[in-house]
Amino acid sequence: MIDPVDQFQNNLVPMVVEQTSRGERAYDIFSRLLKERIIFVNGPVHDGMSQLVVAQLLHLEAENPSKEISMYINSPGGVVTSGLSIYDTMQYIRPAVSTLVVGQAASMGSVLSAAGEKGLRFSLPNSRIMVHQPSGGYQGQATDIMIHAQETAKIRKQLYEIYVKHTGQDFEEVERALERDNFMSPQEAKDWGHIDEIVENRSDAKADDAK
Repeated sequence: MIDPVDQFQNNLVPMVVEQTSRGERAYDIFSRLLKERIIFVNGPVHDGMSQLVVAQLLHLEAENPSKEISMYINSPGGVVTSGLSIYDTMQYIRPAVSTLVVGQAASMGSVLSAAGEKGLRFSLPNSRIMVHQPSGGYQGQATDIMIHAQETAKIRKQLYEIYVKHTGQDFEEVERALERDNFMSPQEAKDWGHIDEIVENRSDAKADDAK
């Protein structure tokens, strides 16, 4: 079933027309920005969205393995495994990936914003970052519920270790911070080691220097 919100947004994607030696060429705006090595993580994280982001990361690596990629994030989070596929690809590819929070980076979105190249993790001044532990609801036989609960505990530990790696906080502090929904201003996120800089205009952002 087609998501009506996705369908509505797809119908509103503007086109950009460029003059080439062979005449006019039209791009949708996101494809044009992809040429500038800019990727958008926008909206809920799910399998469909994550496969597009992973494909774009791999394409840009193949195009130039040494040139920085910029990832703009405005996401409430979503499916953990989908988000981790993006996270793992960010760590796997050779180009540095800078991150910029535009609006919000919550839940899995916050994992991705923290996972950018050290020194290249940015936020606009009015964005929000929210971290919390993963949640899940299950039904069925008691044994199956126990299996899923154990898997959730493993994923929770895995996510805590990712935050430890990228924020510099110790495990106990990460565990405390993620116990409940924890909303941070950009300055609070910077103090926590989640981002590196708050940028108010393009001249402040080092994320575009490599372009």
